[in-house]
Amino acid sequence: MFRFMNHSSQEPMSVIETRLAHEVHRVATALLAEAAVRPSAPLGTLAQLRDFLVVNLRHHHETEDEDLWPQIVATSPATADALGDLSAEHERLDEALDALAAVALGDDADAARPALHEAAAAVRDTVHSHLAHEEPILFPALREHVTPEYWADFSQRVIATTPPVAGHLMIGFLDEVGTPEEVELMLAALPEPVRPLLPAMRRQASDDLRTLRGAGA
Repeated sequence: MFRFMNHSSQEPMSVIETRLAHEVHRVATALLAEAAVRPSAPLGTLAQLRDFLVVNLRHHHETEDEDLWPQIVATSPATADALGDLSAEHERLDEALDALAAVALGDDADAARPALHEAAAAVRDTVHSHLAHEEPILFPALREHVTPEYWADFSQRVIATTPPVAGHLMIGFLDEVGTPEEVELMLAALPEPVRPLLPAMRRQASDDLRTLRGAGA
C-alpha cells in the first residue's frame, strides 16, 4: 500500500526527497485523524504520532521559510510572490498545529478521542490542501533553481536539526510511501551511528502503525 512509481532516474534528489516527505505528511495526518476515534488505538500511541506530526510539520515548513525559500528567490526573484503565499499558508498550519498540540491526552479516552479527532482532521485538511497548492510551484522551482550542491547541504541541515521525536515513525512511513531504492537514497544521509538502529526502528514502526490501523483488533 501507498507505493509510488520510482522516478529516481528522472528526478533530482531535491524532488525525490521532497515528494517522499510530502507523502509521509499526507499519510501520517490522515492516519492520526482516522485512528483518533478507533477504540483499539492506545492513547499513548496516538500521542506519539501526534507529537511526531507537530514537531516534524513545524520543522519542515520552518526550514522552507527560513532557508529554502530565500535560496530559490535569490536565484529566481519572480518566485517571491508565490512562495510568500505558501509561507502565509504555513502560518495557518501553525494555528492548526497549536490546537492539535493542546489536546489533552490523559486517562479519559472518551473525552480525549473526539477532541483529538477534530484537531487532527483540521491539520490533515490543512496539510493536504497546502501540499496541493505547493507542489505545482515547488517541484519546478527545485528542478530549475536549486543546485545539487545546495540541496545536499540543505538536506544535511534539515537532518541535523530535526527534533528527535518518534523518529522510528518517519522510517516506517518512508518505507510505505517510497520504493526501497528511494528510501535508501534518503537514509544514506543519516549519521553513521543511527544506521545500525534502523532494523529495530522499522520493527517498532511496524508494530505501532499496525496498532494504530487496528490490525488484529
